[in-house]
Amino acid sequence: MALHASDSYLPGTASLISEIDKKLLVVLRDGRTLIGYLRSIDQFANLLLQDTIERIHVGHEYGDIQRGIFLVRGENVVLLGEVDDNKPTGVELKCVPVERIMELQQQEQIEKEEKERVKQKILAELGLPAQSISEKVEDMYN
Repeated sequence: MALHASDSYLPGTASLISEIDKKLLVVLRDGRTLIGYLRSIDQFANLLLQDTIERIHVGHEYGDIQRGIFLVRGENVVLLGEVDDNKPTGVELKCVPVERIMELQQQEQIEKEEKERVKQKILAELGLPAQSISEKVEDMYN
């Protein structure tokens, strides 16, 4: 399909211009989820978000941490999408206080680390090279 001058296609980060002043959800490389209003972008896909919250999910519960104005370096963006507050989600999520969600997140992290220790121990017993999660993440992004 050929593009014509009348088509509204913009290549690369220029396509984000149509998202200015819209409420967006941004997932970062480190796993954090941000929700805020896109106010500015540049040629490197750096994003300036206003009225930003960091949303933490654990199971079917979530908590929001107010972050205000947030500058996101473009290379850290994994996923970007518009938020439609009027559309039903189809998933029942319960909003809990930030303190509660932080406790749940910490418990979840401890459980993950324990599972990883058990896995590494089994691999070592089998004589296979062990690699921690942090090393895998480091390798993935370098």
